[in-house]
Amino acid sequence: MARLKTSLTPYLFLAPALLVLLLTVFWPALQAFRLSFMAYGYDITQPPDWVGLANFQRLIKDKTFWQTLKNTVIYLVCVVPVLAIAPLLLAILVNQKLRGVRWFRVAYYTPVVVSMVVAGIAWRWLYAENGLLNQIFSSVTSRAVSIPWLTSPNWVLFSVMAVTVWKGLGYYMVIYLAGLQGLPADLYEAAAIDGSDGWRKHWDITLPLMRPYLFLVAVISAIAATKVFEEVFIMTQGGPRNASKTVVYYVYESAFKDLDMSYACTIGLVLFLIILALSFIRIALSNPAEADTPL
Repeated sequence: MARLKTSLTPYLFLAPALLVLLLTVFWPALQAFRLSFMAYGYDITQPPDWVGLANFQRLIKDKTFWQTLKNTVIYLVCVVPVLAIAPLLLAILVNQKLRGVRWFRVAYYTPVVVSMVVAGIAWRWLYAENGLLNQIFSSVTSRAVSIPWLTSPNWVLFSVMAVTVWKGLGYYMVIYLAGLQGLPADLYEAAAIDGSDGWRKHWDITLPLMRPYLFLVAVISAIAATKVFEEVFIMTQGGPRNASKTVVYYVYESAFKDLDMSYACTIGLVLFLIILALSFIRIALSNPAEADTPL
């Protein structure tokens, strides 16, 4: 009896958290999965009807979905490498014993604590036709410059990406900084004796030892890039001509603008499978030695 009580004690402590997860995560997820095989009629207050794979057949023929998926993939390919490398360079910089380095850490981390609503509105002003960015380019080139940052299909997605990168640099920098401060200093001293100094020591020592952190940041930033929503919602509403519309924004639009809940659940299921695939890729790329490395 005592052994049974001892073995059940941890689960009793976990029970409240598991109950909250069941009610707020797992049960809604199961309901969304069920709704992806159903459809509402003209009256959304009435129970949905079973339609089988009709929503998935509709999804395959939906040009807007493929456009949003393309935008999401471009977002993923462009943002993840930047957020995997640039924060590491910043972390190496602020890890130096320099005067006033703490102020640099605060400056780089400040965008992380800024609300995305505030950041989106501020960047929308910067991107305006007579905004600060165009004024800077006009003063540099000595002629009127009006780059359509948010109104051109060729510029808009990359303009939104810049906000995501600016907002995430400090967060991933802190992850790298924690890893850098855990590296043994004697390795760098031995490397200096062997002639590996300056940036060469980071290539020979820092990068190999920071590989688990690189994989971690790559996966976190990839998942975040596939779920980008706030930037698009605040700055572009998916326009112009769906050029900045992502899969998550399409889910929101289908569910809350078109009130097509079942189709939104179908799109959300595809997004879940994409994120699940990214997680499996991270596990496959990490070797056992890296998997055992404490983060």
